[in-house]
Amino acid sequence: MKRMFSSAAFLACGLCVLLTACNKKSEQASMPAPVVSAVTVIQKDLPWEIEYPAQVAGSLEIQIRAQVGGILEARLYNEGEYVTEGTQLFQIDDKEYKVALEKARGALAQAEAEEKRTQRTYKRMKSLRADNAVSQQDYDNALSAYESAQANVQVAKAGVSDAEINLGYTKVTAPISGIAGKEAQSVGSLISASGESGLLTTMVQIDPLYVNFSMPGRQFEKLASGYLSGQISLGSEEQQIYLNSEEYRNVSAKEAPVYVEALLANGKTYPERGKIIFFDSSENAQTSSLAMKASFPNPKHSRALMPGQFVRVRLVGAIYKNAVLVPSSALLNTSNGLVAYVIDANNTVAARSVQAELQDNIYIVTDGLKAGERIVGEGLIKVRPGQQVQPQPKAFDVNVEEPQVPAASAADTTAQQAAAAQQGTDVFEQAAADKQPSAEASAGK
Repeated sequence: MKRMFSSAAFLACGLCVLLTACNKKSEQASMPAPVVSAVTVIQKDLPWEIEYPAQVAGSLEIQIRAQVGGILEARLYNEGEYVTEGTQLFQIDDKEYKVALEKARGALAQAEAEEKRTQRTYKRMKSLRADNAVSQQDYDNALSAYESAQANVQVAKAGVSDAEINLGYTKVTAPISGIAGKEAQSVGSLISASGESGLLTTMVQIDPLYVNFSMPGRQFEKLASGYLSGQISLGSEEQQIYLNSEEYRNVSAKEAPVYVEALLANGKTYPERGKIIFFDSSENAQTSSLAMKASFPNPKHSRALMPGQFVRVRLVGAIYKNAVLVPSSALLNTSNGLVAYVIDANNTVAARSVQAELQDNIYIVTDGLKAGERIVGEGLIKVRPGQQVQPQPKAFDVNVEEPQVPAASAADTTAQQAAAAQQGTDVFEQAAADKQPSAEASAGK
């Protein structure tokens, strides 16, 4: 009886487990598919607007040093003010230099008097020598004395010039226009032309200003190779022709189709455009970046940008052609890379590996997605591959302002455009050309 009761109990338990599993499956089958936001992958031109940290520097930064020694009598400028070239900054005691100048002038007068005396003697000897009234030796001595007196006059004149220069150095003037810094020596100090005591102050030229920044080598290579392949353009077609023309080399940043904007700490944009004037010939091995420099005009000597200040810069004018775009929330960053959840025609989710670059809040997809495909736009961690979903369309678009074409870039005829397009090479084109041999070598391997 006990054995029959145990078997019956075991069968009852098994039946309960089976019924519970069936109930769970029926509950799962009856659960509605989750609602997800769905965005459509778009394809359109997108400006290259990546920002880079940068630091401002003066176009000239110099030290003002004393070129003669003496007591510093006066400082004639306000520290930190803008001064023009030629403005007197300091006055060094000039008494001894005035005395030295008077001595040099006296020595010059003596030398000139001696020159005149020897000249008269030489002329007499020359006349007497013609009549054989004096010996050849006396004539030669008179000639040598006259020539020596002439040389002494030249030495005395040089001494006067030297004394005048030293006296002029007692007035320390600004060699450039710019901001004069804090005084390094107080009035009354004894200074010398050599050593630390000779440093009086510093000056910085702020028109133009230089902004130094670095672009990651990978981005620079993409920009350069993309320009050659046509994936990235530098402005509109008319701007392309203008950029490659000889005329562009002499334009200001305001007229350039590709320029740099400086973003201030308060969120405002510096009103003047910057023009790239330098990029390093090699990549920094430690930072894997390329040093670049942009020049910003500062005609009003504004203090909005100051040397040493940290800002952010943005390259403006480069455009991704037909870029495949998705919002940043539509890609999941995993240990294996970026992943998108694609929604097929049956509303089933499938995971797909994607290669993309982030710009602001938009991913520029280089591989893995095509325009027109639907993907999950938000809440990717709640979705599983193979899951049925209810896609709820969510609008996604990128507003792109049309770039302004400089008036100077307009071409009159097709022949002029073709000729202009073949003149010169852009810095990015040159950089890509430099990398071409290595790319071919790696392809051969």
